[in-house]
Amino acid sequence: MKRSRTLAVTLLVTAIAGGISGPASAGGARRGALIPGECAGVAPVVCQFDVVPGNYDVSVLFGDDDEAATASVLAEARRMVLGEVATAAGRFARRDFSVNVRDPEGQPTRVEYGTPGLTLTFTGPNPKIKNISVRPASPRNTLLFLAGDSTVCDQDWAPFAGWGQAIPQHLRRHVTVANYADSGESSTSFLANGKLWATMLPLVRRGDVVLLQFGHNDKTTTADTFRANLTRMITEVRAAGARPVLVSPPVRRRFDSAGHLNAVAWHINSLGVDLPAQTAAVAEEQAAPYINLTADSAALVEGLGVEASKQIYLYNEEGDNTHFSEYGANQIGLLVLARLKELRLLPHAFRD
Repeated sequence: MKRSRTLAVTLLVTAIAGGISGPASAGGARRGALIPGECAGVAPVVCQFDVVPGNYDVSVLFGDDDEAATASVLAEARRMVLGEVATAAGRFARRDFSVNVRDPEGQPTRVEYGTPGLTLTFTGPNPKIKNISVRPASPRNTLLFLAGDSTVCDQDWAPFAGWGQAIPQHLRRHVTVANYADSGESSTSFLANGKLWATMLPLVRRGDVVLLQFGHNDKTTTADTFRANLTRMITEVRAAGARPVLVSPPVRRRFDSAGHLNAVAWHINSLGVDLPAQTAAVAEEQAAPYINLTADSAALVEGLGVEASKQIYLYNEEGDNTHFSEYGANQIGLLVLARLKELRLLPHAFRD
């Protein structure tokens, strides 16, 4: 007899509280208490856990006694936390990852989206899960904070995707991505909005890494203001004992008649300010690590050419030459991770 397709998790799935104290303890339960979750559906299978905001380590046993299975995992607001896992009938595979749970779960200013607690969505043609355990993350985990705009953020609805929601799938469990990027933000507005910098910064701990990407929405920002904003961010991150990394903005898909990216693509703003060059200058002045994502993404986009580069963006779906498809977000995210690996700021952090 086949097992029910709707899974009652008191038997299948448990979340384990303990390991840390304070508001991050799962569901406010006592240490060691089991917290039931609920899973439902066939493809996808959606599992929900009653936990409060915090960081959680998740372990999943994939597979089925009778059927071959394939599954990928999304967490919270469409974060890609685990790539495809394939298992043959009667074979099982365990995978681990970490998730940052917050309210709201996606973009910090989009309070109308998301659900309380932790949501895990298992996608694929035939996802099969034998067991899931969720526990508060180890205090030894490194947090990778992201501050930026819509090209970075956890986009709440398809087909939009930010590179920040694509990178968790490439990181091991001991690195937790906390994405505070938000659509429409400039370096000035991100500092001014209490739901963004003022909320993120107190959570930053000694040894964490903070990626700072601005420029897309600094269309009328002067060079002096832009540099002052980035310098303030670096200074305040360092004061928290963490390591700031400046990231220049990825290019827009804007070609000239010769098939080369134009000034708009390269983020020369309406005042004539070369924002990537200013980012690089601040990084040098402050002796801060720097990722030239503008140049790296330009090489990718120009290398693909006018037509093939459409798949990186939402040109076919939305006529959009700025925001990324899920495929494109992953490709841009891999560029960021390759440079992070070179900088050696996250040792042993990357999945093989």
